[in-house]
Amino acid sequence: MGKKQRGPAWVLLGLLPLLGLGILLALIVLNGAGVNRADAPPVEDLTVGRVTLPTENEFVVHVTNGGADPVTLEQVVVNDALWDFRVEPGTTIPRLGSADVTIPYTWVEGEAYEIVLVSETGTTFDAEVPVALPTPALSGETFSRYALIGFYVGVVPVALGLLWYPFLRRLGATGMNFVLALTLGLLAFLAVDTLLEAVEIGGELPGVFSGVPMVVLVALLTLLGLLGVERLFRRGRTEAEPNSRLSTSYRIALGIGMHNLGEGLAIGAAFALGETALGTFLVLGFTLHNITEGVGIAAPVLGEKRPHLMHFAWLALLGGGPAILGTWIGGFAYSNLLSAIFLAVGTGAILQVIYEVGRLLLKDSTRAKTPVLSGANLGGLTAGVAVMYVTALLVSV
Repeated sequence: MGKKQRGPAWVLLGLLPLLGLGILLALIVLNGAGVNRADAPPVEDLTVGRVTLPTENEFVVHVTNGGADPVTLEQVVVNDALWDFRVEPGTTIPRLGSADVTIPYTWVEGEAYEIVLVSETGTTFDAEVPVALPTPALSGETFSRYALIGFYVGVVPVALGLLWYPFLRRLGATGMNFVLALTLGLLAFLAVDTLLEAVEIGGELPGVFSGVPMVVLVALLTLLGLLGVERLFRRGRTEAEPNSRLSTSYRIALGIGMHNLGEGLAIGAAFALGETALGTFLVLGFTLHNITEGVGIAAPVLGEKRPHLMHFAWLALLGGGPAILGTWIGGFAYSNLLSAIFLAVGTGAILQVIYEVGRLLLKDSTRAKTPVLSGANLGGLTAGVAVMYVTALLVSV
C-alpha cells in the first residue's frame, strides 16, 4: 500500500479540530458557559508574596492577583488603624498581575505589625511583619556578605567532606560498597526533603499556578530529561569505567548543588526579612548538615585511579557554589514561584543521580559476586539516611 500524498488538504485536516476547539472556547468565554449571573460577586484572590522595609518610613507589600477577576484596593489598615497608601502600577490589579503597595509608616525597629489590604468589595488580605528591621538594599557590601554566607554554608562543608577521600580509599571492597550505599541514603533523604520543601512553597502560590502539580511535573520532566541526555552520551561509545564514575561524581555534585541552592534561598530570605537569629541558626545547621555531602560526591571514584586535584576543586564548587546564588536570590529578589521551580528541578536531578549510583552499586556487587542487599549495603543505606536525619534536626524550625 503506497504512501498517501501530504498536500495542503492534509494540513487543513489537521487544523480543523483546532479551529473547532477555538470556536468552542470563544463561545464559552463570551457566554460564560451559559450560567452568567449579574448578581454573582467577583472572585478575588490576592496573594501577598513579601513585605519589605526599604526605609524607616515605609512598608512595601508585594502582591499577585491569582483570581479570575481584577482586584481594586480601597483601604489599608496597619495595626487596626486606617492608613494612606499608593499602589504601583495602579490600584486595580488585573488577573495574574502584580503590584507593590507602598504604605508611608514610621515603624519602630523590633516591633511587630499586622497589615490588612481591603478591596472595594470588602474582601481582606492579610500581611505580617513579625519583626520590623530594614530590608538590606543591593550594595557591594551586602552582595559580598551574602556571597560569604553561601560560601560558608555550601562550598566549605562540601570541600571538607571531600577531604575524607584519602581515608575512604583505604577501605576494602566491602567498605567502599558501604560508602556507596551510604551515598544512596544521603541522596534519598535529600530527594524527599527537597521535594517536600518544593511542595510546601508551591502550595503557597496563587491557585492559578497549580503549584503542587507544577512541582511534581517539573521534577518528573527533569528526571526524564536527564536520563535521556545520559543515554545519548552513552550511545556509540564504550564506557570507560574511571571516566564514567567521575562523571557520576559530577552529577551527584550537581544534584546536591541544586539542593544547596534551596538552602541558600532560605538563608537569604531569613536575613532579608530581618530574622537574623533564624538566619544564623540556619547557617550553623546547614554547614554541619552539608559536610556529609562531600562523602557522597567522592564515593563513586573510590578504588579507581585518583582524579586530578582540580576535579575535587570543581566538585566542591559545583556541589556548594549554588548556595551562594541561592543566598543572593533569597536576599534580594525572593520569589515563591522561582523557588518552587528551582527545588523541583533539584529533586529531579537528585533522583537521576540515585538511579546512577544504584547502577554502580549493582555493578560492583555483581563483579564481587556479593548480594546487593548485603548487610554492609543495608547498613550503609541506613547510616546515610540516619546521618542526614540527625543533622537535619539542627535546622528544623
